[in-house]
Amino acid sequence: MPPHALQVTALRAFTDNYIWAIHAPRDPRRVVVVDPGDAAPVLSALRDRQWTLAGILVTHHHPDHIGGVLELLAAYPVPIFGPANEHIPGQPHPLREGDRAEFPSLGLSFAVLEVPGHTAGHIAYTGHGAVFCGDTLFSGGCGRLFEGTPEQMAASLDKLTALNGDTLVYCTHEYTLSNLRFALAVEPHNAELKNYFDSARAKREVDQITLPSNIELERKVNPFLRCAHESVRHAAERHTGRTLDSTVAVFAAVRSWKDGFKAAP
Repeated sequence: MPPHALQVTALRAFTDNYIWAIHAPRDPRRVVVVDPGDAAPVLSALRDRQWTLAGILVTHHHPDHIGGVLELLAAYPVPIFGPANEHIPGQPHPLREGDRAEFPSLGLSFAVLEVPGHTAGHIAYTGHGAVFCGDTLFSGGCGRLFEGTPEQMAASLDKLTALNGDTLVYCTHEYTLSNLRFALAVEPHNAELKNYFDSARAKREVDQITLPSNIELERKVNPFLRCAHESVRHAAERHTGRTLDSTVAVFAAVRSWKDGFKAAP
C-alpha cells in the first residue's frame, strides 16, 4: 500500500451500493462514512468491529446515498458535510468547489470538487491519494444524466481525470463488470480493457469487490474518459450514423448508447 493511501473499508448496502468507511490515520477505530444510504450496515460494523463513527460525507441527494443519515446522526451526533446546492438531511456543512471537508482530530482533510451531471449539485471529495466520487465516475463508466447536461458531465469527468494517475477511485456502486462489457462494445481491440475485464470478471465470480480503481487505469479503459480518442469517436459515429464534431458530442452519443445498451448473453 502506498504511504499516502487511506485505510478504507467497503460496507455493502442494497443490491450493489458501497458505503465507504474511511479510517482515521490517527486512530483507525474512528471512521468517517461516505454516502450512507442505509444506516443498518454502518451500525452493524460499528458494533461488530468496535469502531466509532466520527463523521459523514455526502456526495449527492439520491435516497440510496442519504437514507441512513438521520438514523446515524441520532445515534452519533457527528460532523456531516454535503453539497451546498442540494437538500441533504441533517443540516450538513455546505460545501462548494474549493472548500474543504476537514476532521482535524482525525488527521483527515478533503478538497471539494463540484462535479454536476448525475445531479445538479453533485460533489466529490479528494485527498490522501483518493477520490470519493459518488455516482459521477464509475470504474469503466459514469453516472446517468438525471439532472445535468452532457457538457456538465464531460467537464466534471475532465476534473476527475486531471487528478494524479495513482489516485484511488472510490465510487459507490459495483457496476464495473457491466460497464466493461459496454466499453468492449465501444473499443473491442483495447488490450488494456480486455485484461481489466478478465480481472474484474474473475473477482465477481467469487463475489470479490472490484474497487477501488485508479485514475490512470480509467484513462486507459473508460470510454467516457476517452472521447477524444479516434477509436471512441469512430465507434460513436458508426453507432449514431453521423459525424460528431466535438468531444462533448462524442460523449453525449456514447452516454446515450450506454443508456440503451444490452450486452449479449
